[in-house]
Amino acid sequence: MKVLLINGSPREQGNTYTALSEVAKTLNQEGIETEIISIGKKAVQGCIACGMCGRTGRCTFHDDLYFQVMRAIRDGIDGLIIGSPVYYGGPNGSLCALLDRVFYAHGRELQYKPGASVVVCRRGGASAAFDRLNKYFTILNMPVVSSQYWNMAYGQTPGQAAADEEGMQTMRTLGRNMAWMIRRLDLQNQAHPEPEPQVRTNFIR
Repeated sequence: MKVLLINGSPREQGNTYTALSEVAKTLNQEGIETEIISIGKKAVQGCIACGMCGRTGRCTFHDDLYFQVMRAIRDGIDGLIIGSPVYYGGPNGSLCALLDRVFYAHGRELQYKPGASVVVCRRGGASAAFDRLNKYFTILNMPVVSSQYWNMAYGQTPGQAAADEEGMQTMRTLGRNMAWMIRRLDLQNQAHPEPEPQVRTNFIR
């Protein structure tokens, strides 16, 4: 069993990493393998709605970050956790640019796998960013893993989030809940609900 954690902060060892590491440590203690991929500081290409991924099974852009996430998904993951700092009440824009492409291209591979988001802020905007990230899961039939509080921690300078005792406890609880849900779902051996044929409408018809 394996969980992929995406660190949506350009600071590879910053507070978002601190929070995700606390979740990963707990998952490891539960016997679940983890991998943390950081988006880094390079510019991230957003989706251009070209539809190429629907024809080829992958995004038309060949950047290393996307392929790193794609390989992790295709190698087999049982859960996904996305972490982000809070910028103006929302997640990092570079992270959302990556997620738009990943979720659009690999939705079928992510369906029914548990997902969770983690946000870190200095002071405010955490719940809005948390809500934004959770929308990626709820459009793909992915069960959203909860904790004892919204999955947020507080800190400004790198490592400061480790001093947020409630935040770190929330991360550990999230890790245990993710492990519990993965084991109960057992997607390798149990079929997911049979979906209806999808109906797609718009607001003018």
